[in-house]
Amino acid sequence: MGKTYWEAFKEAGISRREFLKFATYITGLMGLAPSMVPKVVEALETKERIPVIWLHGLECTGCTESFIRSNAPYASDLLLNVITLEYDETLPAAAGILYEENGKMVRSGLVGHLDKVVEEYKGKYILVYEGGVPLGNDGRYCIVAGRPYKEDVVELAKHAAVLMSVGTCASWGGIQAARPNPTHSVPVSDLVNKPLIKVPGCPPIPEVITGTILHLALFGMPPLDDQGRPKQFFGNRIHDTCYRRPFFNAGQFVEKPDDDAAKKGWCLYKIGCRGPTTYASCGNLRWFGGISYPIQSGAPCIGCADKNFWDKGPFFQREKGIVLPNVEVDADKVGVAAAAVTAGALA
Repeated sequence: MGKTYWEAFKEAGISRREFLKFATYITGLMGLAPSMVPKVVEALETKERIPVIWLHGLECTGCTESFIRSNAPYASDLLLNVITLEYDETLPAAAGILYEENGKMVRSGLVGHLDKVVEEYKGKYILVYEGGVPLGNDGRYCIVAGRPYKEDVVELAKHAAVLMSVGTCASWGGIQAARPNPTHSVPVSDLVNKPLIKVPGCPPIPEVITGTILHLALFGMPPLDDQGRPKQFFGNRIHDTCYRRPFFNAGQFVEKPDDDAAKKGWCLYKIGCRGPTTYASCGNLRWFGGISYPIQSGAPCIGCADKNFWDKGPFFQREKGIVLPNVEVDADKVGVAAAAVTAGALA
């Protein structure tokens, strides 16, 4: 029997008080009511740490870079006390020959650590996938150890309990899938038929990644929207929590990135902000431990968590076909109109 979360915390020298503080914090992060804290504590005390296999396809590794910068909880706490990261091609504990031994099952069919993990935790491990999957030329646009990487993904997904696609590339295809998509890159969901949770973003906010993994580890699948994203982190538009929203309602817009309106902090919609149509937690959680996010820094939202965001036109050009307000308006109508125009443009 493996260690429970509480046992791992105790071995790490973490006090009961700190353990309870951790449980209280992650309860809120997962979108649970304060009354659920005892349930979270119970899960941490009784459940075994869940094994995770993390794969990387066509990507820039930005999602992992984001993940390791999580502040609450720290990625190190998650890796050492909450999950057991059995295999990760970007964050390996081993190197050289030892690392190659870890991957033997996928690479050559020989028995290695990864093979043992799959056998021991068959149907129990979380498979995290980062990056797009190229299907063009029979998958030869991404070759690892002489073998199309898509075969590795299919092989390891067979026995996973759940698949978590991290980032826009894994969730929607990403920049690799932008027109004309020469590699025929697709999201991992097109290749694998498994229970799937999507965590899009280019990259996603660190705490969105860690919060989703926490929920999967402790309680299984969180509530998802109609696109397979966790509602806790993708249930609201960036526009809904934007501190510039009053300027939008008043019809006060930035016309150029460096004009007086920009210095006054007015709405960035006219210079391309896609906040009214983008569902993400940027305005709530923000980046770098809650310090800031693009709109707060003066840049319009580019909608990086949206499907096909690379193909929606120049980032500093506002979406066409939307009547902007001169007085107080219902922003929901603007959001619906923007979505309709975008759908028409892509049709």
